[in-house]
Amino acid sequence: MLLSVVIPARNEEGNVGTTIDSLLERLRRERITYEIIVVDDGSSDGTAAEVEARARVDPGVRLVRNEGPNGFGWAIRRGLEGFAGDAVVIMMADGSDDPEDVVVYYRILRDEAECALGSRFIPGSRVTDYPRFKLWINRLANLVVRVLFRIPYNDTTNAFKGYRREVILGCAPLISPHFNLTVEIPLKAIVRGYSYKVVPIGWRNRKVGVSSLKLDEQGSRYLYIVLNVWLESLLTRGDYRRAAGSRFEPWGTSDHRNRESA
Repeated sequence: MLLSVVIPARNEEGNVGTTIDSLLERLRRERITYEIIVVDDGSSDGTAAEVEARARVDPGVRLVRNEGPNGFGWAIRRGLEGFAGDAVVIMMADGSDDPEDVVVYYRILRDEAECALGSRFIPGSRVTDYPRFKLWINRLANLVVRVLFRIPYNDTTNAFKGYRREVILGCAPLISPHFNLTVEIPLKAIVRGYSYKVVPIGWRNRKVGVSSLKLDEQGSRYLYIVLNVWLESLLTRGDYRRAAGSRFEPWGTSDHRNRESA
């Protein structure tokens, strides 16, 4: 199974190189076939140069430039336009996500479920230096989502998740231009009937630079997307749910073997 990893990056010169290096080391050790797509979202520093230096050595790494409009959601959508994998993981460029969890996601997507949803707030999770005010806002926002959608998943706002290719296709069109894309994809996937598994993951605060997430700017955008998908779940009578009769099959079952040999 080919795994794509999409990494949006804006002015991450001090982080993106080590993020790619640590991810490559872990994927190679597990002998996972991969492509790493770093989307440069209009950086004004040496982010692109860091990626290009690694792409010259490893053809599995490539740089995609998001010429505009710029924004976190736009950058991810740009990366999702051309990924080649059977599954894709969205990962941050700042080193906050653990490459070990990418391997966990890969195994889930290959064998167990169509979505791998990590949580930083369940037993087994590993969180380092999470800002207190941001944590309070995060817990409140996720509580609202859980109540509205009646789901147990408690970390919908986290960007670090994995999906089978058919989930990304089935959630189209994606409309979020900013960080609200982090809730649009998983909520659409759940509402539209794709299988998912929640697992504990690690997270650590960035060591270099500052986050581009501005809570005062993003709150209304998150709310818009949450209500948009919630209304879909209430009013569309299942019009956007996956095709009737379709189901998840682990990689290696007959259909996938036939596709491999075709």
